[in-house]
Amino acid sequence: MGEASKKKEIFTYEAPWEIYGMSWSVRPDKRFRIAVGSFIEEYSNKVQIIQLNENKGQFQETAIFDHPYPTTKIMWIPDKVGTQKDLLATTGDYLRLWEVQSGSSSSSSSVAMKKLLNNNKNSEFCAPLTSFDWNDTDPSIIGTSSIDTTCTIWNIETGQAKTQLIAHDKEVYDIAFACGTEVFASVGADGSVRLFDLRSLEHSTIIYESSTPPDAPPLLRLAWNKQDTNYLATFMMDNTSVVILDIRVPSLPVAELQGHEQSVNAIAWAPHSHCHICSAGDDAHALIWDLQALPRAIEDPILAYKALGEINQLQWSASQPDWVAIGFGQQMQILRV
Repeated sequence: MGEASKKKEIFTYEAPWEIYGMSWSVRPDKRFRIAVGSFIEEYSNKVQIIQLNENKGQFQETAIFDHPYPTTKIMWIPDKVGTQKDLLATTGDYLRLWEVQSGSSSSSSSVAMKKLLNNNKNSEFCAPLTSFDWNDTDPSIIGTSSIDTTCTIWNIETGQAKTQLIAHDKEVYDIAFACGTEVFASVGADGSVRLFDLRSLEHSTIIYESSTPPDAPPLLRLAWNKQDTNYLATFMMDNTSVVILDIRVPSLPVAELQGHEQSVNAIAWAPHSHCHICSAGDDAHALIWDLQALPRAIEDPILAYKALGEINQLQWSASQPDWVAIGFGQQMQILRV
């Protein structure tokens, strides 16, 4: 790392448009590479791949490509070794897979769409996808969530849906795999967190409800603690607290983290620690919490950072766990934690 970058705790990138989708590359040979997606309220949107030049201490664009509608989520393939094709997945109207190929210089690459996955071939209409998760254990599996109340589990090598199920009573807003390939959870507009097992899909388990239906506030996002898969985190729409759930004790939160003054927009567990989670929201704060004291109440975060605007995106780097990325307005910042 360049001398200037060694001591630096924050790097900022200014995009030409408002940022929504965001993902850290996982490959060990692509440190500080991040994909960001535009949020432009029209059909034509962009995804940009940027790379931190560690000598200059600034981000540089290495590729940009067109994307129909804003991306609801972007993820790089969870390839911690760097032996697989350099793939990126996005959701919006459909699930798409993109391959990144390095150009002649290290600072440029090209991106080509490899697959568009569509399970509704009989209709000219599609139900927008709200989110997806790429399975860590078997990267041929991606699960998507949709406003049509379904979740779909895809085999991306064949391009076929392995299964599609009605997951909620209303729109599904997020989906996340536990460790392994069988168990996943989802949240949605009906205010419930539901647990599924691909080996027995005839029933699911409701592990939490935000209130009594039909008046339950929607749950927007879901994050699974990959170091201790007994724990999940979620939050309600227009709500200032983060709900921590222990799947062994359904229905009652094990903790509610109340440090934000305005709505929470994003959560991310530490990829390398079983007891740390970051939350961010409209109050422009990113907060890191230490949950070691559970089940005792967690009063305050251990770290707080104030950005220059409402934070709507947050990603904790799996390959460089000292770094968290946040998105607010047209800016993305990476923060050393």
